[in-house]
Amino acid sequence: MPRRLTADPAAAAAVLRAGGAVAFPTETVYGLGALAADDAAVARLYALKGRPAGHPLIVHLAAAAELGQWASEVPEAARALAAAFMPGPLTLLLPRRPDVAVRAAAGLPTLALRVPVHPA
Repeated sequence: MPRRLTADPAAAAAVLRAGGAVAFPTETVYGLGALAADDAAVARLYALKGRPAGHPLIVHLAAAAELGQWASEVPEAARALAAAFMPGPLTLLLPRRPDVAVRAAAGLPTLALRVPVHPA
């Protein structure tokens, strides 16, 4: 996949859909990401970062309403925290749905979920 610089979200989305990786800003750091639901893309991301396979990633979501698509349960305390602090620099560690993001979670039963406040 070619390397290129762009600030165009549609171009970045196309790279992600094609299994590539993109750099993106959050309110605290810049991240290097891929589609968490695409195991092959996540494997490439681990290789690009030189990240050990046993170190789970943070899955960034567009909205707190998406937590239930990734977590098998979202306790009331987590919902309250999400309502108060998402979007923002809060990461929730929740039980992972068995059918999602196995590689991103490094095979663990939990998944780190975050909704950045940065518009990108």
